[in-house]
Amino acid sequence: MANSNLFIILVILAISLPSILATDYVVGDATGWTIKFDYQKWAEGKEFRVGDKLIFNYPQGAHNVMRITDATSFQQCVKSASASTLSSGSDEIILSSPGKKWYICGVGQHCEVGNQKLAITVLAEGETLPPVSAPSPSTTPPPSAATARTASLFYGFMAVVAAFVGILMV
Repeated sequence: MANSNLFIILVILAISLPSILATDYVVGDATGWTIKFDYQKWAEGKEFRVGDKLIFNYPQGAHNVMRITDATSFQQCVKSASASTLSSGSDEIILSSPGKKWYICGVGQHCEVGNQKLAITVLAEGETLPPVSAPSPSTTPPPSAATARTASLFYGFMAVVAAFVGILMV
């Protein structure tokens, strides 16, 4: 009986662990995916990891999200016909592999003129970003990433505790 309870706890942990550790990033936070916003500044200080999710929010039909496969095309805002394009207005991309990732808006001149593009580096499990210089005292990093990861860990832990208590009561 005790072995089967332990097995159930381990199964719950194995199923819950990826979602506990993953972070949902709303690109641009409350501003969303739009023109004339500095997405590189938004991404500064965030550690994107395999399993994390990018959420692009925008009015459907006003923008889209194109996945670009190389830095040159990203820098020049090249809209390839073969690029994966999302256009729901609430697009979710799960970061499934480490490395550089590039996203642009393919509508009109939004990328070229409106600077609607995002480049990030996705880290593998256990990998860390190289150290950067400390920000000036007046700069406060946005709380979104840290808050999301902390909340995710807390709720995941609570789910495991609840499952454990439930099994003990059986």
